[in-house]
Amino acid sequence: MRILFIASEVAPFSKTGGLGDVAGALPAALAALGHDVKVVTPRYAEVKDPRLVPTGHSLQLRFPFGEEGGPILSVRIAERLEVLFLENERFFNRTGIYGDAFGEFGDNHRRFAYLSIGALQAAQRLQFIPDIVHLNDWQTGLAGVALQRGFQHTPLSRARCVMTIHNLAYQGQYSKDVMGELGLPWDLFTSHDGIEFYDTVNFLKAGLVFSDSITTVSPTYAKEIQTPELGCNLDGLLKRQQGRVVGILNGIDVHEWDPATDGLLPARYSVGDMAGKAACKRELLKRMGLPEGDAPVLGIVSRLAWQKGVDLLLDVLPTALQADLRFVAVGSGEGHYEHGLRELQARFPKQVGVQIGFDRALSHLVEAGADFFVMPSRYEPCGLNQMYSLRYGTVPIVRATGGLVDTVEGGLDGNGILFEAFHPAALLAAVRRGLALYADPQRLEAFRRRGMERDFSWAVSARRYESLFFSLRKE
Repeated sequence: MRILFIASEVAPFSKTGGLGDVAGALPAALAALGHDVKVVTPRYAEVKDPRLVPTGHSLQLRFPFGEEGGPILSVRIAERLEVLFLENERFFNRTGIYGDAFGEFGDNHRRFAYLSIGALQAAQRLQFIPDIVHLNDWQTGLAGVALQRGFQHTPLSRARCVMTIHNLAYQGQYSKDVMGELGLPWDLFTSHDGIEFYDTVNFLKAGLVFSDSITTVSPTYAKEIQTPELGCNLDGLLKRQQGRVVGILNGIDVHEWDPATDGLLPARYSVGDMAGKAACKRELLKRMGLPEGDAPVLGIVSRLAWQKGVDLLLDVLPTALQADLRFVAVGSGEGHYEHGLRELQARFPKQVGVQIGFDRALSHLVEAGADFFVMPSRYEPCGLNQMYSLRYGTVPIVRATGGLVDTVEGGLDGNGILFEAFHPAALLAAVRRGLALYADPQRLEAFRRRGMERDFSWAVSARRYESLFFSLRKE
């Protein structure tokens, strides 16, 4: 198949979160299966890859607010995989992808309308007529509309459209004034299944309504977003289209995240020889300024945000730390959570180590050196750290939501520890179950082994996308 993949960020060129990781890895896995894949993304100021070359083609788009254009650049990743970058000085030559220190950019609706429609025009310019157009999150939602309306009498109209929701909470809502600004027909706003959303324009809804299939990044999250609790006011629409909503679990980069070859660790280890994990634990305690010992180590590497349940963790840790254990945290985010972790460290200086800010090497060391990895999320569309933890023989303690349920198996013969209620008592009970597991070395080793034997590679996920794409093409 020919697959046109559109995303607002693509690792390693640009990234703010999981979307960038998926947009970097999934197209590569699909290309490895023999499909021709072109990824289209903006060329932000930070994209300075020496492999960038001009394609010899440019965009010229007419909007009511004016004409916008720019060259199309390319990086050839593999024989069947090419990343196309849309260059536009006014829209993308800035510090930040979605915003800066002052907040989100006020013209994001224009910037990502340019990406959405420009990606389709770029495919035309390069004579790449896709079987599948794969959209990702609200920034690409208008491409679904354009495919059916603006490109309906072109060869591109034969393509089937798939929209992947990476996090339903981010929808791209704007005043209805943008209808005229972007030249969108008003029937799209007034029709029942259009892009209107509580008297605003909703870019994500546009993508959902004008796609042939909707995917999310885990099977459980696909069910959760059809409920009022996690549906973010789109649950009614998604429930009406539930036959088209499919949950496909994200994969992980099994080359970067492999304890047997990880060059960021002081010692390597595998499921057949776990000796190196103890050396990683010693180095982790040393790096975090904590005394060595045989006490269990709990760790987190996280964006410090409301979604991640950091407040619940801060509620529980003062009680949990009355036991003989260590806690290490690496991350950054909302100021009150950063302050809470620093206060905890000041209160328990021999048990708590905190690193505010992202540190790639230290994040690998936490995954390898900790005994347990804690993720008390309010909701978690997929989650990656629990999969890294399982691969590194570090037992996850997670809330039973989204992709955490789909990857972590509880029970006596599981690979991790699950808790249901978002409540301090539930998390504290889960931590105590972890301490009991740690006190039983034989059972702990079995948990670790079962986790390390799971296959979370992108090859598995890509096969599921491939199957979905083939079924759409047959239709």
